[in-house]
Amino acid sequence: MTDMPLPQSITLHGASRVLELGYADGAVHRLPFELLRVYSPSAEVQGHGPGQEVLQTGKRDVTIVNLEPVGNYALKPFFSDGHESGLYTWTYLYEMGSKQEALWADYLARLAAAGVDRDTPMPGKASGGSCGTGGGCGSSSAEAPASSGGGCGSGSCGCGA
Repeated sequence: MTDMPLPQSITLHGASRVLELGYADGAVHRLPFELLRVYSPSAEVQGHGPGQEVLQTGKRDVTIVNLEPVGNYALKPFFSDGHESGLYTWTYLYEMGSKQEALWADYLARLAAAGVDRDTPMPGKASGGSCGTGGGCGSSSAEAPASSGGGCGSGSCGCGA
């Protein structure tokens, strides 16, 4: 893919909670950690198909505790709330930066429609291996990582795979 926008610089600003990406064309995108978290490309957030998205709340103060490159095509952030299953491709990050205003507006509208705000804690999930509960995708549990089988994509995680 020749027109994939590759960042020339990547800076994690911990104090301001912003990921800054600089591009050869002079564009600089400053993506707040909260925006990255609530628009994670993971199945835990996006679901397994249209209409299965999970509205993320209580992420205003989330931080990125680690950031790893994934091959030559993506970044994998590790968030302070334990979320670590999203792979952010260069194209996805560039699109987020380019559409940041619209993404924020959409997020705030979805919060309002749900009758919650950015600080409302995420509702608890029932145990049993569904996404984000310690046995499926989005799991941060050392005992039952998603790669151990039976996670998302296998149809057994309870997320409607």
